[in-house]
Amino acid sequence: MEKKRITIAFDGFSSSGKSTMAKTLAKRIGYAYIDTGAMYRAVTLYCLENGLFEGTTLNEEELRRRMGDIAITFAVDADGRSVTMLNGRNVEQEIRQMPVSSKVSIVAAVPFVRHALVRQQQQMGAGGGIVMDGRDIGTVVFPHAEMKVYVNASAETRARRRYDELRAKGDTTVTYEDVYKNVCERDYIDTHREETPLRRADDAVELDNSNMSIDEQNRWLIDLYNSIVEKQ
Repeated sequence: MEKKRITIAFDGFSSSGKSTMAKTLAKRIGYAYIDTGAMYRAVTLYCLENGLFEGTTLNEEELRRRMGDIAITFAVDADGRSVTMLNGRNVEQEIRQMPVSSKVSIVAAVPFVRHALVRQQQQMGAGGGIVMDGRDIGTVVFPHAEMKVYVNASAETRARRRYDELRAKGDTTVTYEDVYKNVCERDYIDTHREETPLRRADDAVELDNSNMSIDEQNRWLIDLYNSIVEKQ
């Protein structure tokens, strides 16, 4: 008997590794993967490129007028990797850089932005067989998801991971202190915003991967997935 195709929701703090583990799990079980954080990052990049920021102040009214002009999709590149497309352009590299990271929580806190992207996310995952990660997937986007994982790790651990990732991609200007400050600022904004703040869903299973290897966390996740689908 074929296993039921369920909805899997990953939530958690920035740089906790949830996107990587969600993507790995999706590939292993043959599900579609949607990185909702990339969607907010793409909107942020649009704002930066179109002069909608003055310092840390976002011109929300102008963004509201332009939301209909922002098309975010996902494609597969020549190496078989999922990439984020902004109005038909591959922006996967740009949205991962510090200029976007330092502003994305501001954009993500705007109610009409969240409402618009949540509607898109719900449409993407309506049929099940999907792994989606973000800040409000298990609480708002898919509150009835059969599998919910809340990923956590210390701010120091997450900052070190993010710093190493940026350095590996060739960013020689960023410092660990800059990344740590950004992680802490994003944590505060994500957990204190008025619109759907980051929190663990009541029925989510928490995974603190501060001291876990990638293999250990992947085994933990596949075991959890198998235990859930066997009960469906």
